[in-house]
Amino acid sequence: MSQEPRMRLSRRTTLALPASLVATAAGAQGFPDRPLRWIVGYPPGGASDAFARLIAGLMAPRLGQNVVVENRPGGGAVLASETAARSPADGLTWLHVDNGILVYNPALYARLPINPDTDFTGVGFIGRFPLYLVVRADSPWQDFAAYRAAARSLAPNYGTPAVASPHHLAMEMVKRRTGLDAQHVPFRGGPAAMQELLAGNIESVVIDTATGLPFIADGRVRALCVLSETRSEKAPAVPTLRELGFAEAVAYGWQGMSVPAATPATIINRLSAEMIAAIQSPEISGRMSTLGIEYRPWSPAEFNAFVAAENAVWRPLIRELGIRIDG
Repeated sequence: MSQEPRMRLSRRTTLALPASLVATAAGAQGFPDRPLRWIVGYPPGGASDAFARLIAGLMAPRLGQNVVVENRPGGGAVLASETAARSPADGLTWLHVDNGILVYNPALYARLPINPDTDFTGVGFIGRFPLYLVVRADSPWQDFAAYRAAARSLAPNYGTPAVASPHHLAMEMVKRRTGLDAQHVPFRGGPAAMQELLAGNIESVVIDTATGLPFIADGRVRALCVLSETRSEKAPAVPTLRELGFAEAVAYGWQGMSVPAATPATIINRLSAEMIAAIQSPEISGRMSTLGIEYRPWSPAEFNAFVAAENAVWRPLIRELGIRIDG
């Protein structure tokens, strides 16, 4: 959409670690002195959980302590967010963040137990995840035009990993921008939604590239469109909604890591340096490239600026859409 932040990301970017982060990392000597935990507000098996575990597995030996990934799903990740926000600001508790947690929730909820704008500060960016609208391979809908036309007679249903997930909000935006009618069916994670699609229990799914691309690549599902500005090089046959005449219908999922806002800058910079090194390792960068995930090694300040730009776009749009979770 036209208000989308103008941040050009490369799927294969590999840059050297910023010298400033190398220097400031030395200021966190003695940290950490005990195991760390990475809180994920979604079930095991999804993209958030998978990347938290991959990155934590490489950061742990560099930090000299175990990193335990703790899944606390439910309620738009509000429980996970509150748990992290109420934790000591000592750098030992991390929160896996995304559009929903940092951007959407303040516009969706009349009351939140925390304020993501003031209770958290960014450590680093994990990646931007293109979103696909998919149907089963045997679906009668061969393309988005057929899907949209069928909806005029009977609205199809669409699954997502959760209520108020980036996938859900993206599809609601698509509905507004294209005149589509479709009914939301939330699940507990992207893999669950995909299994229900394959089982024939739902008609379509909005899924991120990390979870959905393997299903697209092996032909188990048909992708009707991708919500990116441009086609993904990993699924070049799938058109964007922009190409199909809906220039305003652009959305992504994205992920990052935050900590309580009062965490000392020296610790944040140490975590940022180790996170960038982990993500740029061959083990993770190769996997991300294979899945079409777009990455930039942003500093904590750059990640915070990205979140602020997302807030300026999506919070007004959510209010325009009239979507609320409570109140």
